[in-house]
Amino acid sequence: MYKYVFIDLDDTIWDFHANAKSSLKELYAEKRLDKYFDSFEQYFTIYAKRNHELWDLYGKGEVTKGYLSLERFHYPLMQVGVNDSKLALQIGKEYLDMLPTRTELTPYARELLEYLYPKYPLTIVSNGFIEVQYKKLRSADLEGYFSHVVLSEEANALKPDKRIFEHALKLNKATATETIMIGDNYEADIIGAQNAGIDQVWFRPQSDNAKSSASTFMVKQLNEITEIF
Repeated sequence: MYKYVFIDLDDTIWDFHANAKSSLKELYAEKRLDKYFDSFEQYFTIYAKRNHELWDLYGKGEVTKGYLSLERFHYPLMQVGVNDSKLALQIGKEYLDMLPTRTELTPYARELLEYLYPKYPLTIVSNGFIEVQYKKLRSADLEGYFSHVVLSEEANALKPDKRIFEHALKLNKATATETIMIGDNYEADIIGAQNAGIDQVWFRPQSDNAKSSASTFMVKQLNEITEIF
């Protein structure tokens, strides 16, 4: 019987993809990036692919926060022959100011939180940056659902390192066997929870069932999770 629930933030509860896209669309217009790219979709496709790669590397401890923050905006410019670090830095700074003010949630996210909140202590476990994640929670009116927010920078360990989960367990005075982790990222959330001996719900909207047996549970929509509890 589960007594504690850990939840990833980005693309599990808070719709990172949608919020990032709307923020970058605004910056694309402001910075007149149409001078360099055929369309916003071309720019965003290049950005999103590289950003995903960089977050994977960051999660493995292979790149620094500073490198990730600059490279994800410098790389798309370089792909169209624009080597402008100053512009990349400007976009990066304004993006980090704008992004956490966005409030789009994944489908059924708030309904899931409303269901779980009265029954279980909820804890965010995220690799996201401190200065951004707390703002996201406040802007989207999510703070009140969570007993604890555990971020990698504060825990000095990045998912899938089991130490970030152990830190969250310690805060809750919980054991691994009475805890479950909900997340969308297989390596960070599912493998990470497994490393700490914690059961997992893999939220996989585009599920092909390829790795379903590798997680304790797998769902395509967050509203399916209520059946687990």
